[in-house]
Amino acid sequence: MEGFSIRRAEEHDIPDIDKLLFEVHKIHSDVRPDLFKAGSKKYSDDELKKIIADDKTPIFVADKNGSVLGYVFCVHKQYINDNNMTDIKTLYIDDLCVDETVRGNHIGKALYEYVLDYAKRRGYYNVTLNVWADNVKALKFYEKVGLKVQKIGMEKIL
Repeated sequence: MEGFSIRRAEEHDIPDIDKLLFEVHKIHSDVRPDLFKAGSKKYSDDELKKIIADDKTPIFVADKNGSVLGYVFCVHKQYINDNNMTDIKTLYIDDLCVDETVRGNHIGKALYEYVLDYAKRRGYYNVTLNVWADNVKALKFYEKVGLKVQKIGMEKIL
């Protein structure tokens, strides 16, 4: 898809971001209703305002004519003088979503590559994220753009 740009999210983007937060949450609640409440979203609008205003938690959006087609939430992480972790700077992708009506147009890949470039220019060591194992489409997307498994979370339901 041509004609979109990527920029930092602003408060006026919150209604579009909300729509996408509900979309991605539905994917999670459909496959893991034991963990995710149906019809919910990850962040309230007040939380979004704080996240958008904080340079340690930038949100980037794919914008076309003032409409948000997708987003990527990022979080700066660094353990300084930790007992067992080095001081590397990590940019953690907290959430990435592309509007279901425009998926397949390389918007997710463009957002991911934008984050890589952003992280490189700011001296980050790596970019990390978590993906739910049952979200097969997301898992395949992340593998396709070159992400490798760093660690695996496991569970035993009792």
